[in-house]
Amino acid sequence: MTHIHEHTQEASKNYSKAFALGIGLNVAYIVVEIVYGLIANSSALLADAGHNASDVLGLAFAWTAMWLATFKPRGKYTYGLRKTTILVSILNALLLFGAVAVIAWDAIGKFQNPEPVAGTQVMIVAAIGVVINTLTALLFMKGQKNDLNIKGAFLHMAADAGVSLGVVVAGLLINVTGLQWIDPLTSFLIIAVILWGTWQLFTDSIDLALDAVPKHINLEKVRKFLLAQKGVENVHDLHVWAMSTTKTALTAHLIMPEGHEDNFIPNLQHELQHEFGINHTTLQIENKKIEEDCEIDC
Repeated sequence: MTHIHEHTQEASKNYSKAFALGIGLNVAYIVVEIVYGLIANSSALLADAGHNASDVLGLAFAWTAMWLATFKPRGKYTYGLRKTTILVSILNALLLFGAVAVIAWDAIGKFQNPEPVAGTQVMIVAAIGVVINTLTALLFMKGQKNDLNIKGAFLHMAADAGVSLGVVVAGLLINVTGLQWIDPLTSFLIIAVILWGTWQLFTDSIDLALDAVPKHINLEKVRKFLLAQKGVENVHDLHVWAMSTTKTALTAHLIMPEGHEDNFIPNLQHELQHEFGINHTTLQIENKKIEEDCEIDC
């Protein structure tokens, strides 16, 4: 557990500057995007600003949650505050849904009452967004292989770069064709991108909040792995859940009528972490067979 706590602290410390820089760059860009979105009368720019704003909130929440997760367990919070990372994911998803509603309302208005859009200004501002979002994504590229929070930040920023590139193309098409409906249409394409990612984020976060088995873990494989251990006759009360977006816990009762060697449990814990990424394990050894009419949670 000490190792896990130190790892969380190290990850939080290493990426504090990345989060601060990423948030700072994007907040400055959002201000520029809103100002020029209003000047250029571009629904697409305002939509992209809303998308970026929601992702900046996501970065801030992820940063805060990583910081809270470093707090040692105390008082009634015997697991510490790790689960704030899951609560933050739900809050982030709800904010994204709110941003979608505002963006859609503006785009529908532009469809009903088309207005001239300054395509060149749209292109220039969106191109700046491509650069800023790409740079921000690169800040998180290395850590995204080992930490779901960092991976989320990386994917958000990479997607933002792609969306901004789409807005550049929309500005070019408006200049070439003179068709003003391309602008609100681009807004709806951005909405589709946001909804696709947000729904997945929302459902995954709800699953974790309800202590569902994390997606990257196959429960039956874990059960078979435990049953394959020397001396294990049966397994019951097997539970696997997420303590945070990066920490997974397991509890299980192992029926071992012949007993076990002294190093059995620490070795098994090490193997569970290596094989499945389960890093908080509680195992109870029993030397009697369970009754046939076992309770449902067995």
